[in-house]
Amino acid sequence: MRHGVTIGQAAAFVGVTVKTVRHYHKLGLVEEPERDGSGYRRYGSGELLRLVQVRTLAAAGVPLADIGPMLDADAVGFGAALADVERQLTERIDELAARRDTLRRLADGDRALLPDRACAILDRMPGLGFGPDYVAAQREALVLARALVPEGFDGFLTQLEHGLDDPEYVALTKLGQEAETWEPDDARIEELATAMADRYLANPALLGDHASRQAWSKASAQYKLINNHREDQAPIAARLTALTEARLRSAGVPMPHR
Repeated sequence: MRHGVTIGQAAAFVGVTVKTVRHYHKLGLVEEPERDGSGYRRYGSGELLRLVQVRTLAAAGVPLADIGPMLDADAVGFGAALADVERQLTERIDELAARRDTLRRLADGDRALLPDRACAILDRMPGLGFGPDYVAAQREALVLARALVPEGFDGFLTQLEHGLDDPEYVALTKLGQEAETWEPDDARIEELATAMADRYLANPALLGDHASRQAWSKASAQYKLINNHREDQAPIAARLTALTEARLRSAGVPMPHR
């Protein structure tokens, strides 16, 4: 043992800290050598080899709790354990890659929170004459819809796509934006609600398919939150939506309650 090295030297040789070596001792991964006549613990080649093995496995991503059993296993067991660690690392790599992709999407705004199909819908709106405030409100509504009613989200996107493909619906919606400048008791608000309801009835695709309507009907609380989003900023639009829905209910169209 007098030819061994101190813990500080052993740590330096192996490429770890003294604290790490002591942690390995505490976990039972490396046996702590006896003290020599001078009171020092001397690390021989056996301890150094074990330190190198533990450090190498730990650096490769093997959990410390698994290293002891791996080193104590036979060749077959060691190989199987390595294969399992490789599988876990592959899964972790995939997870990290997904996180990296999310970070990259963050730099692209909407794409961090919304799928490409939803972003394509938002990208179309300015070209159809919708202002930035309307697009921002639709973006927020999409984010909320995806989070609160995921089972109805694809159907919601389909409704929006049908709406943007319908020139009359687009014109009515833009008029709804303009209505924010009207007086609250302006008779045109009721007229516009009637026109909107008539357009929905003339083009039922704007109301979504049966599965989508079912999903939303089962999520009335979420529907209320999404539908009332920004109500304080656009009170006439909120009233217009409520009037339109009331007319649709009167026509026998099932609508979630606000």
